[in-house]
Amino acid sequence: MMYIAAPVLIVALLLAVWFGWRLISERRSLPCPTSLAWLLENPFTAAYHSTVLARLELSPGIRVLDAGCGPGLLTTAMAAAVTPQGSVLALDIQPGMVTKARARAAKAGLANIDYLVAPLGQGKLPRSQFDRALLVTVLGEIPDKVAALKEIRSCLKPGGFLSITEVLPDPHYQSMAKIRALADQAGLRFRNKFGNTFMFTVNLERPIGP
Repeated sequence: MMYIAAPVLIVALLLAVWFGWRLISERRSLPCPTSLAWLLENPFTAAYHSTVLARLELSPGIRVLDAGCGPGLLTTAMAAAVTPQGSVLALDIQPGMVTKARARAAKAGLANIDYLVAPLGQGKLPRSQFDRALLVTVLGEIPDKVAALKEIRSCLKPGGFLSITEVLPDPHYQSMAKIRALADQAGLRFRNKFGNTFMFTVNLERPIGP
């Protein structure tokens, strides 16, 4: 009985942490701590990151916003894809994550990345500057999601798009239905969708015109 009970208790504890983290993150910003950035570097993450990049339609010369860049796992790959004239703005709310992203870019020899420590939704981004924006397992970390999406919309060029990727079992996971509802409120138009419930990407476009 003890051998059976121990795994059950561990699973129950993990589920409690998962649900608790999810509930708290709906009310306050609760990103992955910088001290746990190493958890993001694993074979599972690397596998779906290549898929995310393929869905971004990157090409040399475009400008990309990496919103919630974390330690820069995708930042450097995107910066390499848009060289020589293109650039990436790596944004994160945590200074420690931006420091890690800088170090990764320096090690890769990439100089076409700018950095910004700021929250989304507070008007810190330049208007109509980016061809692409990226939110990978980040949207659920933001309490005011509509404000964040509206700011991203304003920083995109008309016709540019925001690519949102959600992956289970991330505790910040947002459903496709919720993202579509948030997009409508923010003035973003559905472009296309890839994947399934467990891992999907939805691209949302800033319409051309008013």
